[in-house]
Amino acid sequence: MHIYISEEAVVRDIQDRFQAIYPYLKLEFFKKPHVKGEGSPKSDRISPDTPIEKIRMLHSFGWLDISYYRTAAALEHDLSYTYGLSAQVLRKSGNLWLETTGTDSWTLEELNNAGRAAKSPTFNLPEDPIDE
Repeated sequence: MHIYISEEAVVRDIQDRFQAIYPYLKLEFFKKPHVKGEGSPKSDRISPDTPIEKIRMLHSFGWLDISYYRTAAALEHDLSYTYGLSAQVLRKSGNLWLETTGTDSWTLEELNNAGRAAKSPTFNLPEDPIDE
């Protein structure tokens, strides 16, 4: 699964294509990259109507891999280092959207499934591996 990143696109184009595949996830774009393990300030959020060409640090275009087995961290890395876009994956949790700062190592499929499960009154999230 891929999304084409072009100069003509607006932020909403990328967000809509991503959410069509992962309905319990969404992408938010920000003025600056976030520190690993930390969230991005809402004041840095970029409007969905913003043209991509206005916010990119690198002016490359191409296909972004959003396959189910990719992690949120890998997707955010590709957006930053290949396309010059600062983004954060968010997961649905009830009526809230949570930044995946603590679960960036989860795959997009795991995150989407956790978002789907969070709709029901009781759910179990996959556990992070424990180093022994």
